[in-house]
Amino acid sequence: MPKMKTKSSAKKRFKMTASGKVKAGVAGKRHRLISHNGKYIRQNRGTVVLSDADAKIIKKYMPNHR
Repeated sequence: MPKMKTKSSAKKRFKMTASGKVKAGVAGKRHRLISHNGKYIRQNRGTVVLSDADAKIIKKYMPNHR
């Protein structure tokens, strides 16, 4: 049987935690930030843990990272 490959785009965008959850960067932080207030910019710093429904899809893309 051929090996299952990891999607390269998923491997670059997502990280797995030790407990198996999926972390991702927050959307909306690249450009046009002057139209957002300071609270929005502060709260979207760093990464977030994805919901279970989204994490299930990402885990299919990354079979070797469990």
